[in-house]
Amino acid sequence: MGRAAGGAGAGTVARPAVPLPAQRSAEPVPRRGTVVVSSMASDAHTWNLVFLQLLIEELGFEVVNLGATVPDEMLLAECRERGPVLLVLSSVNGHGYHEGLRVIRRLRADADLAGLPVLIGGKLGITGGESAEHIAELLDAGFDAVFDDRPEGIAAFTGLLGRLSERQAHELR
Repeated sequence: MGRAAGGAGAGTVARPAVPLPAQRSAEPVPRRGTVVVSSMASDAHTWNLVFLQLLIEELGFEVVNLGATVPDEMLLAECRERGPVLLVLSSVNGHGYHEGLRVIRRLRADADLAGLPVLIGGKLGITGGESAEHIAELLDAGFDAVFDDRPEGIAAFTGLLGRLSERQAHELR
């Protein structure tokens, strides 16, 4: 979260580090396809998935949130069944780099899912702020975009989704 405005006493207001999307208008947002949001097998965190779900829904997508500690087989099966326009993987426990490599290799080896656009983000290593080499390795392994845990990552992620239509999702690869 962001820094508190004012002093550290009663009445301080926390400001988010990154601006959130505008409040919903009275008009419904047209749906732009289904996005699957998930953690990976060792990650038991859920708040990040709820945040992503709300953010992605605000941008007009339907979201299937698979939750925490999702085994690889379940993730692949859900993607095959639901036919999403995008898969978003999120890591908070710091194992995103290692688990992400394993998951993306399995996805790219699966004939039904090889062309699915896949993004990964969050705390990719136990120290945070993964090196350019780690990010390049994730991209080379088959991720379409990688967002580490720096604040500008959320802005870049939101910008990418804001430009993405159902047809464009398949053109990411």
